[in-house]
Amino acid sequence: MPLDPKARNLLTAIATAGDPPVQLLPAGKARTLVESRYGQLKLPLKKVNSVTNRAITGPARELTLRIYTPEGNGPFPILLFFHGGGWVLFRPEHYDSVCTHLCAGAGCLVVSVDYRLSPETKFPGALDDCTEALLWISGNASTISGDPSRIILCGDSAGGNLVAATALRNRDENGPLLLGQVLLYPVMAWYDPPTRSFLEFADGYSVTREAMIWFWDQYLEAKEQSSDPYAVPLIAANTGGLPDALIIVAGFDPLRDEGIMYAEKLKQAGVDTVLVNYESMIHGFLSYLGILDQGQTAIKQICEWLDLKFRRPVN
Repeated sequence: MPLDPKARNLLTAIATAGDPPVQLLPAGKARTLVESRYGQLKLPLKKVNSVTNRAITGPARELTLRIYTPEGNGPFPILLFFHGGGWVLFRPEHYDSVCTHLCAGAGCLVVSVDYRLSPETKFPGALDDCTEALLWISGNASTISGDPSRIILCGDSAGGNLVAATALRNRDENGPLLLGQVLLYPVMAWYDPPTRSFLEFADGYSVTREAMIWFWDQYLEAKEQSSDPYAVPLIAANTGGLPDALIIVAGFDPLRDEGIMYAEKLKQAGVDTVLVNYESMIHGFLSYLGILDQGQTAIKQICEWLDLKFRRPVN
């Protein structure tokens, strides 16, 4: 399937902007550049009852949760959201468009975690924050009109990596019940050896091979950590006993194959897994709601899957 024409136009606009590649900039300048460009998109929001920030006590600092509450009366099911950005970029407010659409579409609380970013905080700092947020939500759901028996994790790109890692750690440490995990074009594999898609779409398709190598270098303290499945979930020896999964990948994404490989690994371990390939899309396409039509299609599909899992009787 060919590249979606609107995605092609978007890539052309990005290329003609003339911005330097993120890997050639210090992390702070990369954040300022990318986040300012992203803020200019004026992405559409969905109406929800409220959007509030709440501070909780985290493992190393006060941790902020951005809470999107739907219309209606709780207790609501909870979608715990980890944003993308290569562990380096963005804050929860940059994901207001995606999170309000998920909140309204699935009728659930969306709780987005302001985890610590790299390179200032290396692995496993972000994972520690995500785990802490899950534990807090499980123990304090009633204070935000949430139902602790109905929690699903969701994240895109590096946030998808954190979803998979949090689910693995939560299983290993006998943590709270999780009904599911949603991984959106996730980072699942170390860059060496590269997958076919990592080479085929190495440049010119939103995220590049060189940028991904730079993101990994910001995230990990040392290359040896690439053998830790909490950093690189695809190498996990055991993926049994994990929550049901919805994995969405994009056809023109260097990360496509690693998402597909993780889906197959979950299926082989007996995990109920749905894999969807948006074949004409690029990495990050859900972050362009209002620009790429298939982003809206994917939101609808995610919300339908969430509704199915949230309404399923809990054993």
